[in-house]
Amino acid sequence: MAISGAGAPTPDRTPDLDRQIAFLTEACKLRGIERASKLADGSRHENSGEHSWHLALFALVLEGEAPEGVDINRVIRMALIHDLVEIDAGDAPIFEAGLDQAEIEAAEAAAADRIFGMLPEAQGAALRALWGEFEAAETADARFAKALDRFQPPVLNLANGGASWTPFNVGYTQVEARLRPPMERGAPTLWGWVGPRIRAFFAGEAS
Repeated sequence: MAISGAGAPTPDRTPDLDRQIAFLTEACKLRGIERASKLADGSRHENSGEHSWHLALFALVLEGEAPEGVDINRVIRMALIHDLVEIDAGDAPIFEAGLDQAEIEAAEAAAADRIFGMLPEAQGAALRALWGEFEAAETADARFAKALDRFQPPVLNLANGGASWTPFNVGYTQVEARLRPPMERGAPTLWGWVGPRIRAFFAGEAS
């Protein structure tokens, strides 16, 4: 036990702080994971740390598009941690063919166990559960977070001329199939805004 200045015994926080700082240092590696998406100006690929920050900002700014009952603070927390597993598992581009989804999910679950396990037990378990909730997308908070996670990349693509669609040789049909269902499930107005713009983009490409 440590002794405070007032003479009252206080718990020694050092072990918890050691684990929290180790986790935060590990989280820095997320900025080294390159995503398929490019920045809005097309100058380079974004990294997963930048994506997580941007997604949290989307949640903050687009709170008004959330269905009734969504806790935006929980959504922001999901956004900040949702891709930490990519430190171990890497990025899995949504339009890349031949990916084994079961293998990806297993790798990400193992990564979640390791990374959130670095924290003090109760804190790590809470964040691991929040990550699992996001992945399952069964609650209103998680469905909105998932909708935003599908909304952010096409917003960038529309700004940068489809820079991360072109390499995968996708068209409107493939993009709609992957993006529309989670958006309509979690935040229908988002697809209502971006869907026509995606269609117009690909129509322009074909003309």
